[in-house]
Amino acid sequence: MEILLSADDLAAGIGRLSDDVKREVGRRPITVVGVLTGSIVLVADLIRRLEGPVTVSMVWASSYRGTATRPGELELRLDLLPDLAGQDVLLVDDIFDTGHTLKALLQELRRRGAASVRSLVLLRKTGRSEVDIEPDFVGFEIPDKFVVGYGLDFDGDLRHLPHLAALDDDDIAAARASQARCTEPASRS
Repeated sequence: MEILLSADDLAAGIGRLSDDVKREVGRRPITVVGVLTGSIVLVADLIRRLEGPVTVSMVWASSYRGTATRPGELELRLDLLPDLAGQDVLLVDDIFDTGHTLKALLQELRRRGAASVRSLVLLRKTGRSEVDIEPDFVGFEIPDKFVVGYGLDFDGDLRHLPHLAALDDDDIAAARASQARCTEPASRS
């Protein structure tokens, strides 16, 4: 595993992001909508640094399933959203890869009558965007690598890492093999 961003790097990046949001929003009420599950650590760290009334809600979006390292069909679940009519909304996601998730969610939040919708991502992968939008706030640019830690996972594992790490093909193969061993029935003695 190659560490791309240390815990200190991430903390400094969250500080920059929160300062940028505060400059834009000030002390006005804001509804932060986090994208489950990858953004939970980011949302928790970010909202503690914002000022003024902050409401938090979550949506679920996924295009990665199981051990996939490339996105597939996008699935959204929006049943946890509150009434957004007239609200200033900050959509928070872990990573801007192809951009399809962010674009679909921004369209949905606007359709629900939000007064304004801004987007914040911790990471933007270089050279991967397939959409005509950009996030309003970006923490870090990263290379086109599969990353884990600070909320991002590989098949549900490694979210707990305090840093951001890139998995190479050998790391991914080892993780898959380890998971396969964990799901094998125990042998009888």
